[in-house]
Amino acid sequence: MKKLLLLSLMMAAFGTVQAQKGQPPLVYSVENTGSGFKQPAMPGWDQLPEIRELPDPLQGVKNFKKWSQRRSDISHMIQHYGIGTKPAVEPGQVKARMSGDTLIVDVTVNGQTLTLTSEIRYPQTGQPPYALMIGTSMMSLPRQLFENRPIAIMNFREKQVNDYGQFGRHHERGEHNFDRLYPALKDNGAYSEWAWGLSRLIDGLQQLGPEVTKIDTKHIGVTGCSYAGKMALYCGAFDERVALTIAQEPGGGGAAAWRKSHESKVRVEDIDKTDYHWFLESQKTNFSGDSVYRLPYDQHELCAMVCPRALLLLGNPDYEWLSDPAMLVSAQAAKKVWEFFGIGDRMGWSIVGKHGHCQLPESQWPEVQAFIDRFLLGRDADTRNISVVKDL
Repeated sequence: MKKLLLLSLMMAAFGTVQAQKGQPPLVYSVENTGSGFKQPAMPGWDQLPEIRELPDPLQGVKNFKKWSQRRSDISHMIQHYGIGTKPAVEPGQVKARMSGDTLIVDVTVNGQTLTLTSEIRYPQTGQPPYALMIGTSMMSLPRQLFENRPIAIMNFREKQVNDYGQFGRHHERGEHNFDRLYPALKDNGAYSEWAWGLSRLIDGLQQLGPEVTKIDTKHIGVTGCSYAGKMALYCGAFDERVALTIAQEPGGGGAAAWRKSHESKVRVEDIDKTDYHWFLESQKTNFSGDSVYRLPYDQHELCAMVCPRALLLLGNPDYEWLSDPAMLVSAQAAKKVWEFFGIGDRMGWSIVGKHGHCQLPESQWPEVQAFIDRFLLGRDADTRNISVVKDL
């Protein structure tokens, strides 16, 4: 009986949806499979070597079993040098409930409670439990992509965690709701805190279960555009319960490699010019200018953290600020990780111009539909060789 119980617990911790026998999992049932690994040494910025080319995301990885630790090391580096800490949360610190179609999640840490709410909009087709697409801040993908698909929609209201916005009034670093729970992390950038918040929504969905929420937590996607495209990428990279990440026009600090943006001949969102409410201020202090080559990772490794789950990057080269040439270099470098494990069809990109910012043209719909159908609905959609580049 004890052996059977142990086996059940192991399956629950590492249980996954498999594409087919022998392949890496499509998704996990835990937020971070590498939580047991120790943080690697984090030298001071002036002790880091210059690395002119993109660092190797597969350093020391000889097989898929080693990937979890390497992914954990990358995660620690991004948190330490780039965005700040995304703290772990114990199950007992989260209490979830439904009020009608609204999910309510209370997170209590250090005697302080933060409440997240989000309405779930259920589809008019199919039967529960439904796949779920979460929009970071809002759903920027065209509604037509979901109207005839059995996919529920909800938005992550990130200002409930950290209310920074580039326009209008907001609190300053150390004054956000997140900071009430974690005052020692007041120097965090917004992206670590927003990623933390989205994970708490997933905690709530898991805690209540599909009988209450009507949601299949094995088929959760996250998407957003522009600053929220960055947010979607960080949320998907840092939570292995997200089966599909679609980062739309994420720009610098998202998928675009910092090193390659620094070398751009046009003005782009490089490590010097991005918004530092989003990142650790020490990132600019330590890695601005040519010091960017001392950064021990780059954004292709943020993308690679999504592996073995599915990732689609969407670009718009009409907006030079987004640094899409650097995103393409990053995407090509990241995809080598999926290809190394024989699952290159789980990662792709579509960079197409001649449209407004965050206004996905119909010409890009087929790529998005293929990823949604395959990785949220389990349909037999072809996601091989999705590497569309036009107008770049």
